[in-house]
Amino acid sequence: MSKVAVIGAGAAGLTAAYFAAKNGNEVTVFEKNEKSGKKIYITGKGRCNVTHECTPDEFLTNVVSNPKFLTGAIYAFSPERCVKFFEDGGLPLKLERGNRYFPVSDKSSDVIICLEKYCKSAGVSFNFNEQVKKITLLHSTISHIITVKGEYSFDKVVVCTGGLSYPATGSTGDGYNFAREAGHHIVQIRQGLCGLNLKGDYFKQMQGLTLKNVNLSVFFGNKKIKDFFGELLFTHFGISGPTVLSASSIINRLDLKQVKLSLDLKPALGDKALDKRLIRDFENYKNKTIANCLKELLPVALIGETLKRSGISVEQKVNGVTKAQRAAIISAVKNFEMNVASLRDFTEAIITAGGVDVKEINPKTMESKLVKGLYFCGEVLDLDAFTGGYNLQIAFSTGYAAGTNIF
Repeated sequence: MSKVAVIGAGAAGLTAAYFAAKNGNEVTVFEKNEKSGKKIYITGKGRCNVTHECTPDEFLTNVVSNPKFLTGAIYAFSPERCVKFFEDGGLPLKLERGNRYFPVSDKSSDVIICLEKYCKSAGVSFNFNEQVKKITLLHSTISHIITVKGEYSFDKVVVCTGGLSYPATGSTGDGYNFAREAGHHIVQIRQGLCGLNLKGDYFKQMQGLTLKNVNLSVFFGNKKIKDFFGELLFTHFGISGPTVLSASSIINRLDLKQVKLSLDLKPALGDKALDKRLIRDFENYKNKTIANCLKELLPVALIGETLKRSGISVEQKVNGVTKAQRAAIISAVKNFEMNVASLRDFTEAIITAGGVDVKEINPKTMESKLVKGLYFCGEVLDLDAFTGGYNLQIAFSTGYAAGTNIF
């Protein structure tokens, strides 16, 4: 039996603590906040998208950074097993649109309650309002931890402190400092799953507009690197919504000056089908202005900018629109280009990309290859994925890997 300190009472920390205690270890969780799971509480707009309905292989295709490293952990504690874990713990889940699992209660607090119940049943102790300031080593082995309240001796320490996103929840980069002091390399920290500031100001006239079933393509230079289908929201700063959040985790490692976004407003219609649709609408509105006619095809807030990009006046009569102008409208609808100015701040980013270099971590146990008895789990690692419950599953799976391998 080992004396184990888990730093951080989030998704990864609570999971690691339970499974480590279940192995017969004496486990103490240190949490700087007054309670567990502050970030879990706000995920999924307070509903908590626990995981995603998919196979481990499908899951790994949605991991942006280091999917190979995660292979063993995801197979060991898969989304299917994660669902069973929570339901066995008294938290029924429901499968919603997009293969996303949520609590039947729609309360993220119930996820926290379930994890805490597991921990308490295994004898885990909690020290709340106690921030860990330093991890001390002796001959490259864990020795003590120093907190704001004192010094403690432990055999093993599991760092589950999260990243830098939503710092109000306690994610202030503590784990990166612990890792650096232990000799670990930190891969550059970037915002992940965040909104995008756009160049220009045209988007302000569309502020509040939500588009459903659109396709967002990401280009780097002249090469398309990814498509995202779903919802997009225009905001006062640019764009957000599920497609944009996922796109941000692709472009956050790229030179944004070379990034271009292309929005297909009507992905279900090819160019020929869209042309036929326009001809039909034009016939019905032949004595009206083009702006009035396009209300059948596009949200009103988009019409002005679409026509501007087509080089057509909003006052032009439909009966005067040429074939070339129709082609220009089709091009604007199918290829609504946007240029990114910057990523939104960490205060708005759902997750943090970058972190402790996984090359220095054992993928089976999450133990440091540099320091015996030191483990890293969850968002503090250089692991991140698209939106849809994938990042929480990474936390659960890495926490499980660490906890089950501590004796």
